[in-house]
Amino acid sequence: MQAIVDLFTTNYGLFSLIVIVGVILMGFWFFRFFVRKMEESERENRRLDS
Repeated sequence: MQAIVDLFTTNYGLFSLIVIVGVILMGFWFFRFFVRKMEESERENRRLDS
């Protein structure tokens, strides 16, 4: 319980929370970016094969 209190009430806890959220958001963004690029590449290859 003290860890949660420290996470939301101290400077180092808030900075840690910001980093954790930032890493999760970056992971989501990279996932979407790479999936979009793979689909784009697949469409381009199909177009060139036709």
